[in-house]
Amino acid sequence: MNKGNGLKLAVMVLALGAFVAVAAGEATGSVTKGKFYFKKSCKSCHAKGAEGGEVTPLTKTQAQWKAYFTAGKHAKGKEDLSKFLTPEQLVDVQTFLTAHASDSPQPETCGG
Repeated sequence: MNKGNGLKLAVMVLALGAFVAVAAGEATGSVTKGKFYFKKSCKSCHAKGAEGGEVTPLTKTQAQWKAYFTAGKHAKGKEDLSKFLTPEQLVDVQTFLTAHASDSPQPETCGG
């Protein structure tokens, strides 16, 4: 197989993987970016003792995080999540929170 065909095959495999993840309802964003956006945009109101109450990835299970982002509501259904983050940022935050949810293989807080 020449280099050009190998590259095409790799791109096709990655595209197929992304399609399968989206079709399965899984976020395909960046865990690293999601952690950054969560800490930047959410932690000021969702730290321990803050107005919105403490929220970390461990607050919910993977299914609960997926349901939360599918509903797209914040503040007990009073506000759209899109008020706080762009659609791309929401996918990244969902990816981070789901990847480290209480029942995930790598549960964790968002550290600080």
